[in-house]
Amino acid sequence: MTADGSGGVSSEPETSDSLKTFGAVLKALREEAGLTQEEFAPRVQYSVHYIAKIEQGKRFPPKTLPDRAGVVLGPVAKRVLTAGARSLTKGAGLASWFRKWAIIEETAISLYAYECRAIPGLLQPEPYIRAIFDRRLPPLTEDQIEQQVAARLERQRLLTERPNTSFSFIIEQALLERGLGGPSVTQAVVERLLQAGAQRNVEVQLIPLHQEDHSGFEGPMYAAETPDNEWIGYFEGHDSSILLTDPKQASSMLQRYGKMRSEALSCQATVSLLEQMRGA
Repeated sequence: MTADGSGGVSSEPETSDSLKTFGAVLKALREEAGLTQEEFAPRVQYSVHYIAKIEQGKRFPPKTLPDRAGVVLGPVAKRVLTAGARSLTKGAGLASWFRKWAIIEETAISLYAYECRAIPGLLQPEPYIRAIFDRRLPPLTEDQIEQQVAARLERQRLLTERPNTSFSFIIEQALLERGLGGPSVTQAVVERLLQAGAQRNVEVQLIPLHQEDHSGFEGPMYAAETPDNEWIGYFEGHDSSILLTDPKQASSMLQRYGKMRSEALSCQATVSLLEQMRGA
């Protein structure tokens, strides 16, 4: 579930040409600087074999490559490679059945999310993302994991680049108690939730472990308000998803979400609980 948990993988080979183009650009910039792969690789702290694979379009470029290459090849090369890497992450790593919702996310003026399976993708710190994809079945290759991680981190820029968008997240406390990935990963999640909740346009609420009144028994839900003030609902299953564009269906989801906001801990109480968990 790419919006937030298991991270479905698209089998579409559409990114191969883009990877080849990025590799060709890197090779051209390297050769323009008069460097062989053997000379360039140690300067950017990667193996010669890894650089060769990137230039061949057979490896997804790590997020640190543009900065490291910029030190060696100059600021213009850094800007070119940064733009190229960003364009790769927009499509790569997003499952085909998730991409419609990703486009809606980009322009939404309000985004609501309730999760009981995994921390919402927009709030996942990198260690948590890696813990999820490390456990993906069938197993992913290292390149697929890097691609998925990069795509999810790229999506998270919405929280900082859209200050006029209202974000609301309702999360089950049980997800933190589960301890996915171990104590250090849970610590990173707690810090991330506190950091996000401190933003004036972001609300984070936890539903406590014991809650008799609970309207989320039908499962996770996502809702987005478009610039035209229309609401679209969204939910996921196993490597599949459904968009709810019918106004009645979207209204029903909004009613459930609104009820859950009153059932969850307040934002202030959530901060207090997270700070207690951080201390523990």
